[in-house]
Amino acid sequence: MTNDPSSDKSSKDTQQNTEMPNEQTGKPQPPFERSQFGGTQRPPKHHLDDNVPISRSDLKKGAQELSKNSTAHINWSVLIISSLVIIAFSLWAIFMPDGARMTMKMVVDWISINLGWYYVITMALIIGFVVWVAFSKEGNIRLGPDDSRPQYKLGTWVAMLFAAGVGIDLLFFSVTGPVVQYLTPPAGEGSSADAMQNAVVWTMFHYGIAGWSVYALLGMAMGYFAYRWDMPLSIRAALYPLLGKRVTGPVGHGISIIALVGTVFGVATTMGIGVVLLNVGFSKIFGFEEGLTLQIALVVGAVILTIAATTSGVDRGIRWISELNLWSAVAMMAYILIAGQTAFLLNALVENLGQFFVTLPARMFKTFAYVPGSSEWMGGWTLFFWAFWLAWGPFVGVFLARISRGRTLREFVIAAITVPVFCDFIIVSFFGNSALYEVLQGNTAFAELAVQSPERGWYALLEMFPGATFLIGLATFSGLLFYITSANSGAMVMSNFSASIPDPSKDGPKWLRIFWAVLTAVLTISMLLAGGVITMEYATLIFALPVTIIAYLVMFSFYKALRIERAEREGTVLRRPSIAPSGGHIPDRSWTQRLGQMLTYPSKRESIRFLERTVRPALDDVANEFRRQGYDVERINADHNRNAANASSNKGILEASGPLLRLSTAAMDDFYYQVSMVETPSPTFSGKMAADTDVYYRLEVTTQTGSGGYDLTGLTKQQVIDDVLEQYEAYLTFLTTPTESDAELTLATPIAGKD
Repeated sequence: MTNDPSSDKSSKDTQQNTEMPNEQTGKPQPPFERSQFGGTQRPPKHHLDDNVPISRSDLKKGAQELSKNSTAHINWSVLIISSLVIIAFSLWAIFMPDGARMTMKMVVDWISINLGWYYVITMALIIGFVVWVAFSKEGNIRLGPDDSRPQYKLGTWVAMLFAAGVGIDLLFFSVTGPVVQYLTPPAGEGSSADAMQNAVVWTMFHYGIAGWSVYALLGMAMGYFAYRWDMPLSIRAALYPLLGKRVTGPVGHGISIIALVGTVFGVATTMGIGVVLLNVGFSKIFGFEEGLTLQIALVVGAVILTIAATTSGVDRGIRWISELNLWSAVAMMAYILIAGQTAFLLNALVENLGQFFVTLPARMFKTFAYVPGSSEWMGGWTLFFWAFWLAWGPFVGVFLARISRGRTLREFVIAAITVPVFCDFIIVSFFGNSALYEVLQGNTAFAELAVQSPERGWYALLEMFPGATFLIGLATFSGLLFYITSANSGAMVMSNFSASIPDPSKDGPKWLRIFWAVLTAVLTISMLLAGGVITMEYATLIFALPVTIIAYLVMFSFYKALRIERAEREGTVLRRPSIAPSGGHIPDRSWTQRLGQMLTYPSKRESIRFLERTVRPALDDVANEFRRQGYDVERINADHNRNAANASSNKGILEASGPLLRLSTAAMDDFYYQVSMVETPSPTFSGKMAADTDVYYRLEVTTQTGSGGYDLTGLTKQQVIDDVLEQYEAYLTFLTTPTESDAELTLATPIAGKD
C-alpha cells in the first residue's frame, strides 16, 4: 500500500484505515495519531496553548522567542523602571534620612513578626530542591549538549568557586557575629557554656549551605537554559518552560526588574559594609580621618576603578585581581592560625563543624516562636542573611553558570554547596574563635567594641596579633580587593540584566556598566547617609522579599523542564536494546567491522569522505521513500566543517554540523536524524594516532531526544538506513507511550460520543 496520489480509489480507502489526514494540510499522519487512550486523540499542535512548552521541540523555540534580535540590545523598559525605583529610593534616603530609616525599620519589624516563617520555609525548600536535583536521575544532565565537556579542569573550577565564596561582608561579620551570639544569644542565658558552643555555629549557619543553595538554584537554572537550549543567560530565560512567550512581554520585564533591583541593593549593601570596614583600615594605615567623607571617597574610588576597567579593556586585570584576592585571603588565614592560638583554633574548628552538621535540620526551621521578643533578633540576623543571599542570588548565579558549562547538575550542586561553604566556615571559625578567646580571657572592652562597632572590633582583634602592622596591611589589602571585585562584577551583571544578550558569553555595553556602577554608588552613599550598615540591612530585607517569588517560579520552571527531559528519555528506554550500532546489536554487522571501529581513529578528511560517500546517500534514500509515501521531509546538508561541540546556536538544530533529515508530522515533536562530526581526544595508548594531532573525529547521531552517543564510522549504507529506521521506530514508540501530560489531556478531553 502506498500514499501515491495516483493510486486507485480502493487503495485510498485502504489508506484511510491506517492513516488519518491532517485537518489543516491534508497530509497523512502516522498511525500513532489515532486514539490510544479511551477513544481520545492526542491534540494536534494548534490545539495546545502555544505559551506553555510541553516538549523538547517547544523548549527549542525558546531560543527564537527570547533572541528575536540576533544582536544584543538594551531592554529600555527594564532599565528605565528599575533605575527610577533606585533613584527614587536614593533621593528619599538622602533628603529625608531620618524618615527613611524609621519607615524602613517599621516595615522590617512587620516582616520579622509576620513573615519570618515565610523566609525560613523558602530557604528550607530551596535547599531541599537543589539537593534533590543533585541526587535524582536528572543529576546526570549537563549544562550544555550531551556531548559537551567542562571548559575548566576540576582543580581550576574548584579554585574559582573558592574565590567566589569569600566577600568583604564575611570579614565584617566574622568577629561581631560570634561575640554578639555569645553575649546576647537568641534564646537562653548569655555568656553561658551553651551560648559559647553555639556562638560561632550561628554565624557559620548564616554563611553556610542556605546561601549557596540559592546561588546553586539560580546558577544551574540559568546555565541549563543558556547552554543546553541556547537561550540568553538570564532569569527570564529560566522561566520559559513555565511562562512561555510571556517572558518576552510585561511579565518577563517585571521579573527582570525585580531581579535587577534586588541585585543592586545586594551589591550596594556589600559596598556599604566594605567602605565602613575599609574606612577604619585606611585610617590606621594612612592616618586618614574616619568618617562619612572617607567612606564616600572609597565609594567614588570604586566607581573610578570600574570605569577604568570598562573603558580600557582591562577585564583580564580584574580576573587577575580576583586570583590575587584569593591568595591574600589564604595568606591572612594562615597568619592568624600560625601566629594565634593554633591548637585552640583547630580544635574549635572541628567542634564547630560537628555542631553545625548535627544541629542543621533543627536550626534550619528555628523561628523562636516560644521566645518573647525574638523577632528583633530574627530580623537582624537570620532573616537579613536569607534576604541578603536572595538579593545576591542572580549576581553569583550568573558567575557560577559562566564557569560551569559542560558540568553535570550533580557536579554543579555538590561543588557549590561544599567547597565555598567550607571556605566560609574556616574564615568564620578562625576569626570568631580568636575573638571569643579574647572575651574568655576577660577582655570586656574588646567585647563591647565588637558589638557596638563591628568594623573597629575587627581591626582591634588584628592589633592583638604579633606583627600587627603587617597583618592590618594585609587584611586591608585583601578587603580592598574584595571590594573592587564586587563593584566591577556587580556593574557587569547589572548591565546584562538590563539588556537582551543572545550570546551567554557576552556582556552588556560598556556605557551601561558605567551607568550601573554610578547608580549603585549613589544608592550606597544614600544608605550611608541614612544610617549606615543598619539601614542597608533594612533595605536588603525589604527589597529581597519579591525575589523569593522568583525563586519559587524558577524551581517550578526548572522542575518542569527536567520532567520533559525525563519523559522523552524514558520513551527511548523502551527500545534501548536495539539502537546502538556500536554496541553490536545489528545482526549483519560483522565482528571485523566492530573491531575495525575500535581500532580506527579517522582524521577530519576521512570522516568527511565517509559522510559524502555513505551517510548522505543513505539519508537521501530514506528521505525519498518518505516523500514517495506522502510525508513532508527536509534533507539539509548543513556545514560539517564545524566542531559539533561548538555548533549550538540560538537558531536551532538547523545550524548544527552535519547532514540532517527531518520528518514533519502533526505530532508535537518532529522527527529528525542528524549526523555530526565531533572532535574527540585520541586515546594515548592508540598506535593509530597521527603524528601531528591528538584528536580524531566521530560521526555521532543526534535526534529529538539528544545525542545517541554512538559512532557511525565504518558502517555500510544499508546499516545507516537501518539505524535511521530504528530511531524512527523509537520516535513512534515514544509518541504512543502515555506520560503525565497525556494522562491529564485524556482526562480533560471528552470521549467521542459522550457528553
